[in-house]
Amino acid sequence: MPEVSHSRFESLVLPHLDAGFNLARWLLKNEAAAQDVTQEAAIRALRYFDSFKGGAAKPWFLGIVRNACFDHLSQRHGNPVMTGFDDEALDNLQAAAGNAVPDAAAFLDNRRLREQLDAAIAALAPPLREVIVLREMEDLDYAQIAQVACIPVGTVMSRLSRARNQLRQLLATSRQENQL
Repeated sequence: MPEVSHSRFESLVLPHLDAGFNLARWLLKNEAAAQDVTQEAAIRALRYFDSFKGGAAKPWFLGIVRNACFDHLSQRHGNPVMTGFDDEALDNLQAAAGNAVPDAAAFLDNRRLREQLDAAIAALAPPLREVIVLREMEDLDYAQIAQVACIPVGTVMSRLSRARNQLRQLLATSRQENQL
């Protein structure tokens, strides 16, 4: 591969390694495996960089990461079954954080909420977890998510809606359990 392609690859793809690792970590639920898969995806992206037709490199690379994750899961566990953030709760948390005086109790409450949110996201089925991570953590738009997940935009919207509803239910259940 010519040097020009390497520098172009470095400038277009390498800035998205953290996003790739984040997606892999959520899909695989294993940090070490996510590191390995992200590295494998970067190698695949470099190998096939000549097929990149331009446009946004982030969804292109995240699509490779996604495929590498599902390859990894299918090799280790057989074929995995593929079946939002609670925006209001997140807005309330941000508003409270902006208006509150930081103290140890607030820090612990925020940490508990973050742990509950992480557990709720991890409990989602992979297709729902995938769209939540891509939308809410990686800030991709619906068309980019559709490109990464190889699904129609309508399916992205449907999965996001289902994921957000399930997260609301999981977080409400978690809050009720903590109040007991």
